Amino acid sequence: MSTMQTGLTVKGIVEGDSDPSEFIPELIGHYRAGRFPFDKMITTFPLSAINEAVAAQHRGDVVKAVLVPDADLQDVV
Repeated sequence: MSTMQTGLTVKGIVEGDSDPSEFIPELIGHYRAGRFPFDKMITTFPLSAINEAVAAQHRGDVVKAVLVPDADLQDVV
């Protein structure tokens, strides 16, 4: 009831609320200016270590786990 009395609104967001054609260049600009160090927020794991990557995220050891193909699988692809 207090939300209605003060004129506040609630807005839901599904999968973000940005226009990728504007948002991605903006992020790149921030990265180039040193204001968005996304490369410091990711930790790579070989695909074979997927369980460790998930566990590291659950423990809070990493911000974002990124899986990369195992070295022996890169020749297959």
